[in-house]
Amino acid sequence: MFPFELVRLTDFENEVRIVVRSSVDGAFWEAEIGITSLFVKGSTLLVLSRSKLDAWGQALEALSLGQDVTWMQSDRGPTMSVRLEGERDCPEVVVEDESISMVTVRVPIALEEGWIADHQARLRRFVENL
Repeated sequence: MFPFELVRLTDFENEVRIVVRSSVDGAFWEAEIGITSLFVKGSTLLVLSRSKLDAWGQALEALSLGQDVTWMQSDRGPTMSVRLEGERDCPEVVVEDESISMVTVRVPIALEEGWIADHQARLRRFVENL
C-alpha cells in the first residue's frame, strides 16, 4: 500500500503532491508534501490522522461546491489551501509551513476537469485499505 499518492495537483509544469510513506501505529501515517515548479522545489514531512483524512474529504466536498478551502489549518505542521480562482486566473495551491520553516509557497496550477472526483476516489481507496 505504501507509498500512496493521496494528493497530486499538477499541470505538468507545477505540482503539489502528498505521498503517504508509512503507517506509524495504525492511527497515524507519515507523509510528505512536495512542491515542484519551474522556479521552486521543496518538501516537508507531515503526520496524517483519521481526523485529517476526514477533513480532506470535507474540503474536497466544499471544492466540488465551488468553495475555496484550507486544510490542516489548526494543526502543527504545514497548511494547504486550494483557491479555485487564484491571482493568475487559474486555481492555485498555497502551502504554508509556519510552524517549522516559516515558508509559504503559492503555486498556480491549471487543474484538469475531474480532479476533485479523482481526489475523492484516491481518499476513498486509502481509507478502505486502512
